[in-house]
Amino acid sequence: MKLNTIKTIGLSNFVNMGLIKLRQPIPTQHIDRIDPFILLHHYGPYDISEKSNPFDLGPHPHRGFEPITFLIQGEQLHRDSLGNESVVKSGDVQWTTAGRGIIHAEAPTKAFVKKGGVLEGIQLWLNLPAKKKMMEANYQHEKNEDFKIVSSKDDKVKIQIIAGELDGTHGRIKTQTPVNAFMITIEAQGVFDVKVPSTHKSTIYLLKGDVLINNAKSLKFNENQLLEFNQDGEGFSIKGNEKSKLLFLSGVPIAEPVKTYGPYVMNTQTEIMEAMRDYQMGKMGFLPAN
Repeated sequence: MKLNTIKTIGLSNFVNMGLIKLRQPIPTQHIDRIDPFILLHHYGPYDISEKSNPFDLGPHPHRGFEPITFLIQGEQLHRDSLGNESVVKSGDVQWTTAGRGIIHAEAPTKAFVKKGGVLEGIQLWLNLPAKKKMMEANYQHEKNEDFKIVSSKDDKVKIQIIAGELDGTHGRIKTQTPVNAFMITIEAQGVFDVKVPSTHKSTIYLLKGDVLINNAKSLKFNENQLLEFNQDGEGFSIKGNEKSKLLFLSGVPIAEPVKTYGPYVMNTQTEIMEAMRDYQMGKMGFLPAN
């Protein structure tokens, strides 16, 4: 297999989002976005209790993209203006298609806050093409235990197929554009060659551990945690230097103008203004505070 060469290795520095401190590997000063991926936030681990609950995101709108949550640890309650209400648990994925507009809220469940625990997750913003930005909103919640796994022969590498396809195994999430999303766990000395379609831009984000990519570059937690590949091969190789966890993402670039403002991702500034107006007029629905 011809390996994709490495384009960029990026940092995952902390930023402040209101009262929340979290890591933001996309966008940064050096990486604006990895089309079709607009933003990646790694929040937590936070110690949640009745005395400390920083991650309580009240009702807020989105339009023009897909906000996605990969919950690593803990328990969150999702509510939205479509009438969905679900408890998202460790390992679950919630894949929201905001489309023309949705209002949602996320917070640790009251039971989780009462008993206390650790909350950690990934929030990913996946762009939608212009022709789908005003589609009907939709929500998908898939449980950790329902995802299919592709494993190495020695079981030292396990790849959870969330969306897309790997070696004939397909993810449960229905996507609006061609996208792969895999959660990879790897033991020390585990080795695997991951195939990537040549039409996809691809990136990996290290959640914990230490791995070697293409027998050439190391990713280490708290150092360089994001790696972007060029589209010049058939995939990449990975080796675990220690027990590690990674999120792999790839997708066909949309290659359209992008305008963002707050919770909206559109193609023009006029569309951003329209989104703000439509939210204020109640056209994205209604969701009461909990």
